[in-house]
Amino acid sequence: MSGKTLVASYFPDLTKQQLDLLEQYARELVEHNQGVNVISRKNEDRVWEEHLLHSLGIAKVIQFKPGTRVLDFGTGGGLPGIPLAILFPESSFLLVDSTGKKIRIVAEMVESLGLKNVRTEHVRVEDLQETFDFAVSRAVKSLPIMKEWLSGKIHKGKEHALPNGFIYIKGGDFGAELSLLRKANRIFEMADWFDDPFFETKKVVWVDLAT
Repeated sequence: MSGKTLVASYFPDLTKQQLDLLEQYARELVEHNQGVNVISRKNEDRVWEEHLLHSLGIAKVIQFKPGTRVLDFGTGGGLPGIPLAILFPESSFLLVDSTGKKIRIVAEMVESLGLKNVRTEHVRVEDLQETFDFAVSRAVKSLPIMKEWLSGKIHKGKEHALPNGFIYIKGGDFGAELSLLRKANRIFEMADWFDDPFFETKKVVWVDLAT
């Protein structure tokens, strides 16, 4: 099964143009990875499952409405921000990373893909001066640290399937981290949506960090 067919089987409403963009992104991600490690080289042959579909798990819990402002921090190779931006072209995304060579590659891919709803910035998330409706991430640090980084950056606003907050993807057991926060949260099992064994321990987590 091709990558496009795989994603289309789980997201049947995607247009041909969106699937073509995802295919182009997957190809460019692997090509850039030969020079700078933006994803693990050991799973380049599973880029669709372990990176694109993994990122699109967020779209199984929320459909960003037009005009929604989304922050993707620690974006690395543009994940999960670029796949989500392709799915939600009427929402705006800011992708940030503290590693200059990574965010430069992401900026190149954004331009190559023609994504007008995506901005990139070489900055530490804690130094950002903007506010957003949602922040997303493929968990880059422990939840208490990420909460500190996002302090004051997520505002209450547009009503979605989930209230404004922080949505991140993480594997394993992190109940202790959540209990430390004492914030409203919801956990979604990715294995409920995707059949591949890779997703058996993967989760999408929403945390109410809006202020």
